[in-house]
Amino acid sequence: VQLQASGGGTVQTGGSLRLECSASGRAYTTDVMGWFRQGQGQEREFVAAITWRGGKTYADSVKGRFSISRLNANPTIYLQMNSLKPEDTAVYYCVRQRGQGYNADRLPDYWGQGTQVTVSS
Repeated sequence: VQLQASGGGTVQTGGSLRLECSASGRAYTTDVMGWFRQGQGQEREFVAAITWRGGKTYADSVKGRFSISRLNANPTIYLQMNSLKPEDTAVYYCVRQRGQGYNADRLPDYWGQGTQVTVSS
């Protein structure tokens, strides 16, 4: 399974970015897909996840600002990030977890290469 993420970049505080991730290889299209992030010197943390039925889960820190969506054909997921803050600066990883419902107690099974998001103050 390969996960290809794109859309990172540098924006000012309050700006917006949209990340995209497409999946390929042997994996069930019903798997959960989502995003984690890792800031410099910090541990990786959950950002958002979406099931193939469209069920969404968000970290408290991004609720109301980020929106995850999905096209099941490829499948491809998107992360629309609005009202960005300097603390959102991180490498964002596209992830895939086997199963039809997001399990917060288990790390994703597949990770993409990451895309850098930098928010300047």
